[in-house]
Amino acid sequence: MASIREKKLNDGSVSYQVQIRMRGHRPVSAAFKRVTDAKKWIQETETAIRDGRYFKNSEASRHTLTELIDRFASETLKDRAKFRHEYMAHLHYWKEQLGHLRLSDLSKTTIATERDRLSRTLTRHGKKRSPATVNRYLASLSSAVRTGIEDWGWLEENPVRHVRKLKEPHGRKRFLSDEERERFFAVCQESPNPDLLDLVKLAINFGCRRMELWALTWADVDLKNKLVFFRQTKNDTPRSLPLVGEALDILKRRSKIRRLDTQLLFPSKKDPQKPFDFRAPFLKALKVAEIEDFRWHDLRHSCGSYLAMNGVPIRTIAEILGQKTTAMAVRYSHLNQDHLRESLRTLEETMERHGS
Repeated sequence: MASIREKKLNDGSVSYQVQIRMRGHRPVSAAFKRVTDAKKWIQETETAIRDGRYFKNSEASRHTLTELIDRFASETLKDRAKFRHEYMAHLHYWKEQLGHLRLSDLSKTTIATERDRLSRTLTRHGKKRSPATVNRYLASLSSAVRTGIEDWGWLEENPVRHVRKLKEPHGRKRFLSDEERERFFAVCQESPNPDLLDLVKLAINFGCRRMELWALTWADVDLKNKLVFFRQTKNDTPRSLPLVGEALDILKRRSKIRRLDTQLLFPSKKDPQKPFDFRAPFLKALKVAEIEDFRWHDLRHSCGSYLAMNGVPIRTIAEILGQKTTAMAVRYSHLNQDHLRESLRTLEETMERHGS
């Protein structure tokens, strides 16, 4: 039921105060200068309430992007400790640039404009962000907005989904050659950081992502059954790998000298409840070993490349690396042409049998 009340203002003009009360819904109010506008609003709003549309739109107009990001950080990211730092770095940017906007004003165009500005501006190191990095910023924002839709009902639709991602170059294929690997291991052995060599070897053996390894705990290691578990992964799909060879030897040795004040395999010296940050010793070792154009993530590429060169099927490589599809693992297929050679040889034999 709707009511319209005429109210005289101090300047002599008239305002029409409208209130709609419908069973099962909270009252909604508005004010108009013309009674025709008030009646039109009543008709449209009552229809929207009956269809279940009004209050969803209303929620979007009551909350800002800053509110959404802050709630996402406090309620959702607390369960994603391994990726919280990266998420928050991205979301901090969106808060600074668009945080003042109501969610109802968060449009595809606005986000796309900010995406382009992000790709042009320089980082604190004086470099431009790569298309892949910009796309990760978009992905973090999309994740927060999706939570606002699915868990809190603050929006009806995710505008980030309609923003075009930047075109990324073909998958990086950098891996350590045999000579580089030998040289790099030797430098890591002499590093002031006594854990660096173990960590690098485990990274290559497991093919895992950086934080999957850095934040590994002893609860994730089953030496009895020779398994290692990666429970919090980038794609939220837990996986396990068998422990064999050098990786098993490393973890057995480390289990005998583990710290008792933490569950982490590689704890920080300052705070044993946090993983150690190996970026500085890793970069220094690369410099001493004179290895150029190599990043931590390329240890993961090295794993995939070595598997391919030893004839491991692409599907198996994807499973080991924790990739949901073979699309990313295909980049390693050029390193093993044996299956293609055999297929072409079979085709040739078939054609010969039929006299072609």
